[in-house]
Amino acid sequence: MSKDNLPLVTIGIPTYNRADAYLKEALESALNQTYSNIEIVVSDNCSTDNTSELVNCYQDSRIKYYRHNENIGANNNFNYCLEKASGEYFLLLHDDDKVDSDFVEACLEDVNYRTDVGLIRTGVRVIDEFGNELQFRKNFVDADTIEKFIEQWMDQRKVSIYLCSVLYNRKGLQQIGGFTSPQNLLQDNVAEIKLTAMMGRADVSQVKASFRRHGDNKGGSESVQEWAMDSNHILHLIKEHVSDQDLIKKSTINLCEWNYNRVYRIKSPLVRWRSYLINYKMFDYYYSPFSYVYKRDIRPKLRKIRSLFFNTETI
Repeated sequence: MSKDNLPLVTIGIPTYNRADAYLKEALESALNQTYSNIEIVVSDNCSTDNTSELVNCYQDSRIKYYRHNENIGANNNFNYCLEKASGEYFLLLHDDDKVDSDFVEACLEDVNYRTDVGLIRTGVRVIDEFGNELQFRKNFVDADTIEKFIEQWMDQRKVSIYLCSVLYNRKGLQQIGGFTSPQNLLQDNVAEIKLTAMMGRADVSQVKASFRRHGDNKGGSESVQEWAMDSNHILHLIKEHVSDQDLIKKSTINLCEWNYNRVYRIKSPLVRWRSYLINYKMFDYYYSPFSYVYKRDIRPKLRKIRSLFFNTETI
């Protein structure tokens, strides 16, 4: 297929003060794509470093650079990249992440260059601040319906959702309102559910993108209540698109437990239990934090004690 016939793909890079950190790696991973028909939208959220100098030094006609006169907030900057995109497909690449050189090509080849697929995902590797690999997660999703996707997602082992490994249908993403959730913490999850339900999906098993984990990642500093609000929004979306009551029950427990895992890390016992109860209430008192603590802490200890007193090893 000639370049003129290839669907245009937009790689959006929202950035803020990362010129001396990871922006160069992110930008070069976009520029080095083996797929020829791409554009790169860089949206500078009023950086105070030399971001403009770094971007402009590339002198590449595929790059469209926009600089805001004031900081519009991270999520607004994500959606600004989408607003300026012209491609049939859209990748939101954070300025600290990167994609393999054949990421776009692998995605488009998988769908035979069709432009009517809601999203295309690959596997992802998690790297540290120095680029060392921490985790290697293939994409094990094999779902042709929204029900099957939710079922595999709730397995909690087969699906790891990261923005850098998802190519979205640009028109479809704009139609659902872009990246948005009540607290803008799980906006990528919301988009994935809505587009899968509306337009279907395709999945590439190979790992083709890198998510960088470091001290500046958003999320760890956010309140557990905000995460619970977004998780509850996800649950309501699942209920809209899934009729299987057993799957809804499983999703409720898994999402609630996912938030309990965040609460578990709180050091103060008083604050921790207050946060447990807030989550319990937000999920309509469905899955008790006492059951969670018993499952996570008490039951393993009881098993250990039992093994000590009832050792079945023969002499």
